[in-house]
Amino acid sequence: MKILILGLGNDLLGDDGIGLLTVRALREELGGSEGIELVESSLSGLALLDLLIGYDRAILIDAVQTGRAPPGTIWRWRAEELGSVRAPSPHYAGLPELLAIARALRLPFPEQIEIYAVEVADPRTIGGALTPAVRQALPELVRQIRERVRKSLSADAIPEGQPGKSQAGRTIEDG
Repeated sequence: MKILILGLGNDLLGDDGIGLLTVRALREELGGSEGIELVESSLSGLALLDLLIGYDRAILIDAVQTGRAPPGTIWRWRAEELGSVRAPSPHYAGLPELLAIARALRLPFPEQIEIYAVEVADPRTIGGALTPAVRQALPELVRQIRERVRKSLSADAIPEGQPGKSQAGRTIEDG
């Protein structure tokens, strides 16, 4: 089994770097583990297709600004639970569109994709550091992903779950 852990974002844009920083922290713990590849990327849209090809499972880590939870909240979704996004351009493609394209082209795409996202306060300030609430969420995010990967490797499956969010170490159902 091949698992991709993909951290997305830009660490020059404050909170937007949370995905990259999470992969760096996980690399210290999981780096060199057989069947696990840890990748950092600032790509988005259709450019992600090439990164996801050839894996059985994928965990994507990114920043999100929903306005429905305080900064530092950890969200978790399965790819099939995401709806299409009203894009600012017809050239934009989100994860649902990527999945549809991969299926249509019969690409060897991961069977299971999970998304971990941290609610952020400031994903746009150039040169900014993580805000305190997002920085505080980092250890819990690393722990949750590490445990998910270990369970996946030992049980050979990512357990079924409901979309949820986590605050202060507890999971809250998204509904």
